[in-house]
Amino acid sequence: MHSPSPFLSLLSGLLVLVAALPGRSVAGPVVVDDAGRTVRLERPAHRVVSLAPHATELLFAAGAGSRVVAVSEHSDYPPAARALPRVGGGAGLDVERILALQPDLVVAWQSGNGPVPERLRRLGLTVFLSEPRRIDEIATSLERLGHLAGSDPVAARAARRFREGVRALRSRYAGRERLRVFYPVWDRPLMTVNGDHMISAWLRLCGADNIFAGLPELVPTVGLEAVVAAAPDVIVVAVGKGRDRRAQWRHWPGPDAVPVLSVPADWLERQTPRAVDGARVLCRKLDAVRRGATPAQGQAPR
Repeated sequence: MHSPSPFLSLLSGLLVLVAALPGRSVAGPVVVDDAGRTVRLERPAHRVVSLAPHATELLFAAGAGSRVVAVSEHSDYPPAARALPRVGGGAGLDVERILALQPDLVVAWQSGNGPVPERLRRLGLTVFLSEPRRIDEIATSLERLGHLAGSDPVAARAARRFREGVRALRSRYAGRERLRVFYPVWDRPLMTVNGDHMISAWLRLCGADNIFAGLPELVPTVGLEAVVAAAPDVIVVAVGKGRDRRAQWRHWPGPDAVPVLSVPADWLERQTPRAVDGARVLCRKLDAVRRGATPAQGQAPR
């Protein structure tokens, strides 16, 4: 599904504001999720299950960490999340265990949890589908999840810090020389992201362009020949938790050497406040390429 229109994001914000107006009789928090569905609770959530690592981070950053009773596998940040019970992950989610936890809110991953969120909804659980696609939707996600959990002040501060970080980067790197970037996310088969993916938004903020932005699929499969033909100025690979694909790109088959940069995978690829930190690393390293201070293909990047 596509990310919600700006109108839906505005509607969600208005619902939050209306619910907070003094003197109004409101049964509980109301927001619009990233699938455009209205999510209503009778009262702020006290038992929350997160079905994705990025959702776990968002909940904790929004001040709702104490309300989270279980998470999906790979939910490893913040450290407090590592001690929480697991309800499965990529190999399958344990619906029976989720039901046994009696959550009043489930935060699911719209494109990563398959049919489970709809099944949970049919079984009577309240589900918030999370899929931030635009940079500012990280901030609105914090505000909406904080509202659902009754932690609005913490969520508002986190959203403000995030927006301030984005504004600072945008101001600093506006007008930089454009660089053409290839960003592989998988190697067998070779996969990348298109222009609708948030990774492309961070590239644009740093003054760079994704060479495969025009492809229709969000995460398309591409051939090595297509990568060479697109003639990227830079290759950016994400590293972390045993994931390091820099070596395979140090022997570039094209006619000219291409710098290979690395960024922390969890910082940049998870739709969370830490993405600003990942973007700072990315912008700084791309600037080094512009200055000619980055090693080219065949040399180990820092």
